[in-house]
This record gives sequence, C-alpha cells and structure tokens, in this order.
Amino acid sequence: MDIKAGGPSSDKGQWRRLWYTDRCMLWFCIMGAAIVGITVLALANIALTELADPVHLLEIAASSEVIGSILLTFGAGANAVLILVLFGTPLAYVLARSRPSRLKGLVESIVDVPLILPHTVAGLLVYLLFMRRGWLGAPLSEIGLAFEDAYPGTVVAMLFVASPFFINTMREGFEKVPIHLENVARTLGAGTFTTFRTVTLPLSLRHMFNGAIFAWGRAIGEFAAVIMIAYYPFIISTLIYYSFATEGIRTSRSIAFVVIVVSLGVFYILRRLTRYLGRYDDRA
Repeated sequence: MDIKAGGPSSDKGQWRRLWYTDRCMLWFCIMGAAIVGITVLALANIALTELADPVHLLEIAASSEVIGSILLTFGAGANAVLILVLFGTPLAYVLARSRPSRLKGLVESIVDVPLILPHTVAGLLVYLLFMRRGWLGAPLSEIGLAFEDAYPGTVVAMLFVASPFFINTMREGFEKVPIHLENVARTLGAGTFTTFRTVTLPLSLRHMFNGAIFAWGRAIGEFAAVIMIAYYPFIISTLIYYSFATEGIRTSRSIAFVVIVVSLGVFYILRRLTRYLGRYDDRA
C-alpha cells in the first residue's frame, strides 16, 4: 500500500494539481494585464508623442511656472497629510479600539463621506464652510487667515478629499495590533498614551506610511474641489486645465507628461522606502 501510494498515480495527481494551479495563475495574469495594459498604453501614447519633440518638452519642463506649480501642489498635499497625521491618527485609534455601536457606525460613515461625493460637491462644501462669510471662514478671516484664492484654501480642500484614505488605513493598522500587547504594557504600569506611543504606534508605522502615501496621492491629484475655493494660485491640475483651455493640447500634454515623470519617480522612491519600514509588523 505504501509503494502504491507513492507510485505513478500519485505523481500524476501532483502534476494535475500543478497544471490546474498554473492555468489559474495564467488566467489571473491575463485578466490583471488588461487593467495594467490600459495604463501602459496611455503612458506609452503620451510618452512617444512628447519624446518626439524633446526641445519643446524641455522648454516646458524648465518653465518656472510649471516648476512652481508642481512644488506648490506637492507642498500643499504634504501639509494636508501632516494635518491628517496629527488629527486623523487619534481618530483612527479610537475607531479601532471602540466597540461596535450606532455612534461608531455614524462616525465611520461621516469619515467616508468625501469618498462618495462628486468632487464638485466636496469642493462646494469646503467653499461654503471656509468662504469669507462661512462658519469657519468668517472668524478666521478676522485674524488674517483667508482661504478663498489662497494657499490655505488649497490645503483644506486637499485635506477634505484625502482624509478617508489616511484614517481608514490607520484604523486597519491599529486593528491588526493585538490588544493583549497593550494589556501587557498596562499591567507593567504604562498609561494609555505611553502604551499607544511605545507599543501600538510603532507596530502601525507601515500603515501610517502607506496611508500617508495614499492620502498625499489623492490630495495632489485633486482638481474640482480645489478650484471651487482656490482657483489661484495654480496647482498643477489647474495649470493643465488652464493651458488646455488657452493654449491647446500641445502645451497641456507636455505639462502632464512632466507631472507623470515626476510623480512616478517620487512614488517609486516612497514605495521602496515602505519595504524597509516596520518589517516587524508581521510578527506582531
């Protein structure tokens, strides 16, 4: 019986399972390639067109207006993410550690509101709240903080649309940290904040980093919500739209290609850094 179990029939069964597994993976790769292929074709289309005229491309890339707009966009997105880290992290921890309830469900739904709204509606909400006669805009304008057609308006619009990406990612990261580790720290005399700072947060750094990347990417890619409150100064998406409307497809396409190259480089570096951050998370 032992010889028969390890004989040719057993080998055939293993090869059959391997064949079915390979076919499954093959079809998965084909189906996934359809999604990736659309992006690759779109990038190839614009790249081949722009690289055919490198003089014009370099002229656009070296333009002070384009460089300033890119820096403004990335900087405003970074400021929005910094605010999310400071205020969104505590909220994510509360949602992760609180028991299921109607109140928790309501708060989670409110957090997700920017995800389901059309971008123009999100921009309108931000504008009505922070305009000079708005509930927050009016008192803040009295102390000299203006949001309409100003840098702070760009930041709050980006903050609004990007908040669910950071908060939800951080909440999932906190939920993956075993509660018994926090309980052990408390039994050793650590308070709630000390436990959070020395145990929970270090084990969630990778999620914080990923959430910040998602939120930053969402923030710098926003257009409609930003122009509702701050058409000026031009962020990069507004500059592309303005160039398309005033100068045509050629200039706007070149600006878009420069943004694609810069964004790919930045996000590639950030993704590489993620591999070396919080490797011990999986052992928590």
